[in-house]
Amino acid sequence: MQASARRRRPFGAFRSAVFVILALSYASVAYAQSNDSPPSDSQGQQEPPPKSDAKPAEAGMTKLKIRVTSDADKPVANASVYVRFYESGGFLHHDKLAEMNFKTNQDGSVKVPEIPQGKILIQVIASGWHTYGKWYDVDKDEEAITIKLVPPPHWY
Repeated sequence: MQASARRRRPFGAFRSAVFVILALSYASVAYAQSNDSPPSDSQGQQEPPPKSDAKPAEAGMTKLKIRVTSDADKPVANASVYVRFYESGGFLHHDKLAEMNFKTNQDGSVKVPEIPQGKILIQVIASGWHTYGKWYDVDKDEEAITIKLVPPPHWY
């Protein structure tokens, strides 16, 4: 009986796969570079359109102004305001839930920068007040939302 002394290379298939991938990627880059040619303009280059300093509001965006008051219409200062909304383009092009956190000023108000229109969750947490949370359907360019906090329930 004769035993075959065949030696196995542990990463032989892996090395060849890497080599094939690198060769194909190099070939595609070389092909793309050979097909790139600057546009020929017989009359010279055209000027780009003038840039304006004012940034136009994007379609489907809204600005919120949230005012947090007590049940007696007095402003609640230093309350935590959480604004959650859906952003497109998340993992596998599914909408992802984005969040912004704010604190109210002495007037009990918060200005939220531009966010996409649609369903928006607003939660308010303040010391000494019952926690508030509600989904809003926002479809205007600017919207003012007033939130009234109620005292917490008494525990016996």
